[in-house]
Amino acid sequence: MDSSQRVRAILSFVQAADAGSFAAAARALGISSAAVSKNIAGLEKALGVRLMNRTTRTLSLTEEGSAFVQQARIALEALDLATEAVIAHRAAPTGSVRISTSVGFGREQLTPVLPGLLEKYPALSVDVDFDDRVIDLVQERYDIALRGGHIIDSSYISRPICHLNPVLVASPDYLAHHGIPRQPEDLAKHRLLARRFLGGSVAPWHFRADDASIRTLDCRAAVMTLSSPEAITQAAVSGAGIARIGVHHAWRHVRAGQLKVLLLDTHHPGSLEMTLQYPHRALVAPRVRVTVEYLLEAFATLEELHVPLEALRGYQA
Repeated sequence: MDSSQRVRAILSFVQAADAGSFAAAARALGISSAAVSKNIAGLEKALGVRLMNRTTRTLSLTEEGSAFVQQARIALEALDLATEAVIAHRAAPTGSVRISTSVGFGREQLTPVLPGLLEKYPALSVDVDFDDRVIDLVQERYDIALRGGHIIDSSYISRPICHLNPVLVASPDYLAHHGIPRQPEDLAKHRLLARRFLGGSVAPWHFRADDASIRTLDCRAAVMTLSSPEAITQAAVSGAGIARIGVHHAWRHVRAGQLKVLLLDTHHPGSLEMTLQYPHRALVAPRVRVTVEYLLEAFATLEELHVPLEALRGYQA
């Protein structure tokens, strides 16, 4: 099988795997079902393995087929990106960039900077999903993901945006009525506002002990448990209790005097970070490359993302 036949065969195989039938693949490629079947059979013969199990009604990938289709998609995408890269030398980046972001960061930090991206690159468009779940960039066909937490997936390229430093806060009104905690043990007498993750776990609070160990406060008995950090922030501003929220959520309220910082010396912020992720690829599409660089530059100028913890000392209760 020569290289041109191999490319046609791989196209037929990927289309059939995605569409679930030879007929649908044939319509997408503009060829006959028989040609699709012949291409896939030739590919299987060249590889020496069966890639698909066929019946009169269904197609199913073999184990080898499942592994091959993932690599085949990357190879086909590389061909498309090579074409885009050549075109990019004589034209502005064009096309749609699909982005996945958490709800809070997407609304507060991403959305305000997108008009500047589209003004700089008028031929671009953006398609943004606001979703706090963990997504598979490749399988779900996203170009970019903006995610916070402990970033451990090395199958993606991760570009750091900022550290996510949480801080304990409460409103002046709440503190006037319930007192100011001076040590972590005092929190047992207070109304706590906790964060629940999508998986159902409640985020614990961590503190430095005198012996340099880290102590954990179990917040499952909090008076209010919310899955949205923005909602927790608003509840704290409204005087509902003491909350642990990211500085980027708290900063404008702290500066406005609506929230006071608590236990700054003993609270342990952890090592969370916000990152911009995109898949490892031989070539990065120009539309994705310019979007990545623009967003990183824009986020670098957002004050609330880069507030050092020391800057909060002047806002303690």
